[in-house]
Amino acid sequence: MTAPFEGSNAELEARIEAIAATPAGSALPGDTGGVIERLLRALESGELRSAQRGSDGTWKAVTWVKRGILLGFRAGNIVDMSEGRFAFFDKHTFPVRALGSDAAVRIVPGGSSIRRGAYVAPGVVCMPPMYINVGAYVDTGTMVDSHALVGSCAQIGARVHLSAAAQVGGVLEPINAAPVVIEDDVLVGGNTGVYEGTIVRERAVLAAGVVLTRGTPVFDLVRETVYRGSADHPLEIPAGAVVVPGARGVRDGWGAEQGIALQTPVIVKYRDEKTDVATALERWLR
Repeated sequence: MTAPFEGSNAELEARIEAIAATPAGSALPGDTGGVIERLLRALESGELRSAQRGSDGTWKAVTWVKRGILLGFRAGNIVDMSEGRFAFFDKHTFPVRALGSDAAVRIVPGGSSIRRGAYVAPGVVCMPPMYINVGAYVDTGTMVDSHALVGSCAQIGARVHLSAAAQVGGVLEPINAAPVVIEDDVLVGGNTGVYEGTIVRERAVLAAGVVLTRGTPVFDLVRETVYRGSADHPLEIPAGAVVVPGARGVRDGWGAEQGIALQTPVIVKYRDEKTDVATALERWLR
């Protein structure tokens, strides 16, 4: 194993930027493996994150960290990672993380994987099969349920429940693109999809089947407004919002004549004491 780079985070950033500037097709410097190892260890410990929340609540990608992850793919060689009858071939720089019981993470038997470079806090529960990709951050008390995906660099808060088959999209390129963020105490229903840098603020509830992208309009029946993302700003779901699948009719032309409706998420209420009681069992299951 390559010895990890010794130096501060500022020195690590400078070294990553310098190595990443190596022209395509040229050999990478001899210390590249150690630099990547140092970055992955820092991500896995929570010392570094691929995205950060500012004092004003905005989330931004940490570009040099994402550049370092991409450097890991550039430097990696495809190796055989097969287990028994199951064949796997991936870059040697990003094997499955080896977790021990001292990590205090419950990984129930059945085919789950956590890739190197992902932070998984003590108290997280992983139900099989699920997958957490490189650069992701999963905070304490969260449950990642069966068939759920936490994509590259996605940020998942504390005490979140990602229900069965929930999909949290990932992003590595462009490096300045902010990832999907699910803040603390959010309930993400089964077969829900959250993509393209969408931010779901704390205590929100996404009912089963809700799909959120940057271009998805979300209709708020309580505040009588529509939330939309743009090229410069992600879609944001307000704190405490309860979002369910809905539909809006096509108003013009042939589609209107046929009675066609388009799927759209709808905020029907904001969390109150009754809603909290309905979701309280999630904490007991952890």
